[in-house]
Amino acid sequence: MRINPFIIAGLIILLAISCEEKESTPPEALQPKPIETDVKTKTVINSSNTFGFELFREIWQQEDAEKNLLLSPLSVELAMAMTYNGTAGTTKEAFEKVLHIDELPTEDLNTSLHDLTQALLEVDPRVTMGIANSIWYRNTFHVEDAFLETNKKYFNAETRPLDFSDPRSIGIINDWVDQKTRHKIPSILDKIDPSSVMFLINAVYFNGKWKYSFDRSRTEDIPFSLPDRSTVQVPFMVRTGDILYTSNELMSAIELPYGRGNYNMILVGPMAHRTLDEVVDTLTPDYWNRFISTMDTVKDLTIYIPKFTFSYEKKLNDPLIRLGLGTAFSGNADFSGINPDARLAISEVKHKTFIKVDEEGTEAAAVTSVGIRMTVAEVPTVFVLDHPFLFMITEKYTGTILFIGRVSDPSAGTAFRIHG
Repeated sequence: MRINPFIIAGLIILLAISCEEKESTPPEALQPKPIETDVKTKTVINSSNTFGFELFREIWQQEDAEKNLLLSPLSVELAMAMTYNGTAGTTKEAFEKVLHIDELPTEDLNTSLHDLTQALLEVDPRVTMGIANSIWYRNTFHVEDAFLETNKKYFNAETRPLDFSDPRSIGIINDWVDQKTRHKIPSILDKIDPSSVMFLINAVYFNGKWKYSFDRSRTEDIPFSLPDRSTVQVPFMVRTGDILYTSNELMSAIELPYGRGNYNMILVGPMAHRTLDEVVDTLTPDYWNRFISTMDTVKDLTIYIPKFTFSYEKKLNDPLIRLGLGTAFSGNADFSGINPDARLAISEVKHKTFIKVDEEGTEAAAVTSVGIRMTVAEVPTVFVLDHPFLFMITEKYTGTILFIGRVSDPSAGTAFRIHG
């Protein structure tokens, strides 16, 4: 059989180009690039991780063990931080407690999150990373300029008034979400309630190729044990190499890098006779940092990892309320930084995520939406006039006031007054 010489020439050229590209890639581009952070940013990262572990634990306790779960602490943190910029009083204090930023001035929080976001976006050109923020508000609703400008400055938030009564508004917001997540999360809103006046939305997108990819020819079906002790056959990726590993009496873990190595996936499994519940119960930043600091390279370690793709969504109201943010959802919420003349509260915090892990790498996306609504005074279950009060006698249809008075002492000047 004759081989076409043009094909051979083409293959030689492609091989030469490939070799030239490898040789032209500077060695430092294949190594992790340190991100320098000041003390304030380190504090914000620790606070964010603490909040992330706590929120994950709250959701973990709610969900069935049979259900896949995926949370983006970064996405929730950024959406909540934008919302925090509109709080005051006890609502502001509640946000600070839940986000663990009590001792951090608002300016420092915003600056640190801005710097961290920029660093995450720029650190590895071999990884596709997207972080986007937006604020959508009813076009008839006044929003304080300072609130919008702060979120534009520090979070690069797109701000846009919309006619929420127009059915097309839902599509406009959902199209933004679809675009920012590269079509992995097509929508975040199902409806816009008449009381809704604002949505603060964060979108995170990640696409990283493994630094050391898996050979598809080695992928094989292996039984995977389910929580109910039954098994299911799933494709497992297989690779042998020098891999970072660590373990203790509770769990073991490996680290797989993406791109140049700044981003990685850490996979954690419980040790024999221990459970994932026990692992999750121990998760705090301090414990986690100590655990992964013990990682060391194991030579010629063979790993088996199942391929997986799934989506997840969760309404975060209950977990956030249990963590201490109840006041922000109530009629007592103080969002005067958004509008000092309106009674506002959070109506709903929605979170949607997507992940795909295969031989090439990982694609993941997340969206968090914080809905703000108009409220009315809460209806009391008890009404007791046990302190001085006013009263009026009026005509119902004209509103004419016939009498107006104050009662400071109901027993004064009456025959039934009891003297002590």
